[in-house]
Amino acid sequence: HAGLMQLGRADEQDPAEWDAMIDVNIKGVLNGIYAVARQMKARKGGTIINISSVAGIKSFPNHVAYCGTKFAVHGLSETLREELADDSVRVITIAPGAVETELLSHTTSSEIIDGYEQWKDGMGGVITAEDIARCIAFVYQQPQNMCIRELVVTATRQTA
Repeated sequence: HAGLMQLGRADEQDPAEWDAMIDVNIKGVLNGIYAVARQMKARKGGTIINISSVAGIKSFPNHVAYCGTKFAVHGLSETLREELADDSVRVITIAPGAVETELLSHTTSSEIIDGYEQWKDGMGGVITAEDIARCIAFVYQQPQNMCIRELVVTATRQTA
């Protein structure tokens, strides 16, 4: 599914940006689940992989709304996993750290963008979308009777 990251302070960010992130990051996941869960449950098997973020595990300055959406992905994924486990449907959450994508381009504050870019440069770069694709393939290719519930993946030098 798609993701949207618009960074900003809670007291300064346009609430329309919150709505956009909720629509994409939470409702997008829920719509994806709705599209496939019933069929997987009926056939007694399947795998749902939701992409969250390290920002769904810990907080970061200027990430209030984004963290909220990614914490939601973690919570709904764990609840869904419990609901579908008896039907042999695996629900897996992948929580990437900083990834080199276009996500930051949605942020409107040049000060926040500059700080984020400096943070990425300070750790020698970040992981790539291809790295995440390999993670997705890895968790998916495990036997159906085994569920890697969560995979957190970051650049080696990313400490947060």
